[in-house]
Amino acid sequence: MPMKTNVAILGASNHPDRYPHKAQLLLKKKGYNPILVNPVHSEIDGVKCYPTLDQIKDEVHTLTIYINPALSSKLKKDILDFKCKRVIFNPGSENPSLYKDLEKNGVEVEEACTLVLLNTGVF
Repeated sequence: MPMKTNVAILGASNHPDRYPHKAQLLLKKKGYNPILVNPVHSEIDGVKCYPTLDQIKDEVHTLTIYINPALSSKLKKDILDFKCKRVIFNPGSENPSLYKDLEKNGVEVEEACTLVLLNTGVF
């Protein structure tokens, strides 16, 4: 049985109406392993929530970002040090200066909605 692909959600939310929460549920439904990151919660819906990216020890293929550009700029070093293959910037999280640094480090950058990518089969 193939291992599930790990997808980290930066800005995970425990509010069912928020997009990162919907992404968490849809990722799981589609066979991915969502890894949650939010310093405020220790778990969301029974899933462990990490306070920071550097606490995650598992290999992560994709980081999907749901935090605003001011916050992602403050977390720039953590995001660059994270060592994933792809970063998705969801609507409202766009950060062009961070894109350039990620791309310089060989990380694929995508400005897209994780929910749309999953629902259209192009995730």
